[in-house]
Amino acid sequence: MYFSHGEVHPMKQMFALYSLGLWGLLVLVAIMNGALREGLLTPNLGDTLGRALSAIILSAAILLMAHLFLWRTSIEYTGSDLWMVGAMWLVLTVVFEFGFGLLVMGHSWEFLLEDYNILKGRIWAVVLIVSAVGPYLMGSVVNNRWL
Repeated sequence: MYFSHGEVHPMKQMFALYSLGLWGLLVLVAIMNGALREGLLTPNLGDTLGRALSAIILSAAILLMAHLFLWRTSIEYTGSDLWMVGAMWLVLTVVFEFGFGLLVMGHSWEFLLEDYNILKGRIWAVVLIVSAVGPYLMGSVVNNRWL
């Protein structure tokens, strides 16, 4: 039983902490992906295609890292746990994106929201969708079933 007297089971806490740590690693991967985009992809492919390819690369990295984590962990988890991880990753990513963009980089809201304009070929929303559903999808793959 995972919940006892209103307390979270220690293994659930461990799973949540590992998932949070994995998100931290994903931030580092996203920063490296951004450097790749700015240094190589957009100069050679143009802004729209460079950003699209960058979003696809980051989405693949998220799925790969989630898969490796879930494949290697010995902690039991449920489909609900994986949906919670996805929700956590989504919220943390959006908060980080806007917080870092506004406070550290000094970008405007207009500039930051451009990445959400799919009519201009911006597919950043795909990364957010993958962040949200990726843990559940990869848990299903690892367990060879839909949770």
